[in-house]
Amino acid sequence: MKLVQQSSKPYKVRKRDANLSLRDLSNSLTRAALSSDLKTKYSRSSVRVRPGDSVRLLRGEYAGVEGKIQKVFPKEGRVTIEGVTREKIAGGTAPLHIHASNLVVTSLNFEDKLRRQKLEGV
Repeated sequence: MKLVQQSSKPYKVRKRDANLSLRDLSNSLTRAALSSDLKTKYSRSSVRVRPGDSVRLLRGEYAGVEGKIQKVFPKEGRVTIEGVTREKIAGGTAPLHIHASNLVVTSLNFEDKLRRQKLEGV
């Protein structure tokens, strides 16, 4: 076991503790509600989103749009979705970062077998 050197300087201790709390928060920030049929199937109301999950937007300009998650930003609690972009002033498009709480998961990506086992409770 590695011995961790503790600092006696308060500002360093606060900085270390802040980083630890951010890491713990990132799991809860990227959770989204499950659709009603998935809620009954898996007996849970929300799940951590992953790339490949199909979602429907509930709020904002793109409400009602469905698409697959391309990328997840755990520290921000936001995701990018296929087809949800905005035009840039200089031309071209940029993906919008949508907060996970504004999504409903309509189908799950089960490429990871451990994820299926956890959800089904096997």
